[in-house]
Order: sequence, then C-alpha cells, then structure tokens
Amino acid sequence: MVKFAQYIALIASGLLTLGCTSYPDEGRGGIAENYIDNSFSPVMPDEPLGPEHGLRFDWQLTKLHLDSLIREGAKWCFPAAVVQALEKQNRIARELEGGLWLDAANDIVIQRKRLGELERQLDYVTSQANCVPPVNEQEFQMQLSVIDQLFNLLNVDNQFAYDSTEVNPKYMGHLAEAANILKQNPSLHLSVTGHADATGETLYNQELAMGRAKQVKRYLVIFGLAPSRIEAHSLGDTLPLYEGQSDGVRLTNRRVSIEVIATKELANQNQQGGYYEVD
Repeated sequence: MVKFAQYIALIASGLLTLGCTSYPDEGRGGIAENYIDNSFSPVMPDEPLGPEHGLRFDWQLTKLHLDSLIREGAKWCFPAAVVQALEKQNRIARELEGGLWLDAANDIVIQRKRLGELERQLDYVTSQANCVPPVNEQEFQMQLSVIDQLFNLLNVDNQFAYDSTEVNPKYMGHLAEAANILKQNPSLHLSVTGHADATGETLYNQELAMGRAKQVKRYLVIFGLAPSRIEAHSLGDTLPLYEGQSDGVRLTNRRVSIEVIATKELANQNQQGGYYEVD
C-alpha cells in the first residue's frame, strides 16, 4: 500500500479565531454535501492569507488521505469506518464554509487520528487477504445508507444536562429510532464512548462519562437491543468535540460519541472475501 505519508506536508494554521459551535444547516455546506465529486480548493484567490487557508489545505490533505484509503480497499474492508470518515470530512467542510475555524481545526485533528488508525488496520488486513467489492452492490449500498442514517441519529448535540447521566428527551427519541433500525439490521453493532466537559476533576469526569455511556446502552437495551451488541467506553474530558469554556461548548462536549460497527457476518452476507471491521 502506498503510504499517505508521502503526501503529507503540513501547513501551520496560524492563530485561530474563536467562533460559535454550530455550523451551516444541511444543504448549505457547498461542497460538504458530496465532497468526493467536487473540488474544495485550499487556495482562495484575491483574499489576504489567513488561518482559513491553512485549514483548507489541511482539509484537502485529509481528503487525499481518505481517498487513498478508499482506493486501497477500505470501502470494502471497513465500510462503516469509511462512511463515518466521510461524515466527519463533510462536517469539517461545513465548518470551513461557515467560518468556524477553531471547530474545523479540532475536527481535523480527530479526523487525522481516525484515518491513521484506519490505515494501520487496512495495512494489516491487506497483508493477509484481499478486500473485494460485494457480489450484490445494490444491497451493499443500502447497508451503507443505513450506517449513515444511524451515525447521524446517534451523534447529535445536546444529549445530557450539566453534571448528569440522564438522557435528554429529544435524544432519547433518537435512541429509540436507532434501536428500531438496528433490530432490522442484526449485523450492525455499536461502540458507545462517553465524554464530559472540562468542568470538574479528571477522575470524576471519567466516571461521569462512563455513566453516560452506560445510560445510553441501558436505554438501547430497554428499546430492544441485545446488550452484547453494545460496547461502552469512557474518555472523560480528554477528547472534547470543541475547545473553549462557553456554555454552548460545554453543552456540546457533554455527550456520547457512537460508532457503528459492521461485523464479519455482514461480509458473509455480501459474499466478500477478506473483510474486517473496526472493533
């Protein structure tokens, strides 16, 4: 596999301007809606150089990295991970379109880490087996659409109140809807990671975040999912979604992040060879 490291030439992003923690609504993100089919230039002609130029270039580098992994077979070996990486890439593009430089910078850091992990996993898998397209491409695309729908349902803002593990009513509705979808797709599992904002001691935040992850798992089980299909983890306050101390930032950082995991059984359904998924 051609290492993406050959492409990397990081550009300093400069001083970042602190903005709000929301981004343009879906449908207003320009290239964000289908970035693979569009060109998001790192150069903005006729404008003074600023932090946005470096961030746009960093976005372009992560796009090249993701594109190279897809060409090497990540779409077939790790479909759920690729779908979620595309979602993150589109989110970053919307943030850049909206001028949310700090939010974009944080998400780019997270995206780089995820793509690095995906590259290592893909290297290991392809050293032992081939990742090939499924026999039934239409069915496979439908499964990717389900993964995309679940990811969007489960990773919304405003999930928990301050210093609480109780799920907000609106998010509970999302959990119920996701559970119904998952019951119809038994080859999909969830990895639930709890997070806390920066308020409080490290150990307390670790326990609070784990409590949030377990509470989400509890409700998903109440809604009909088998406990064995849900893993619960905690990162405490070590991986905030956004940096800052405003009430809005802290509200967003009180959350769970949920990854959809496709099992090997899904590969067997698609009659794929050499298929693995992140776990």
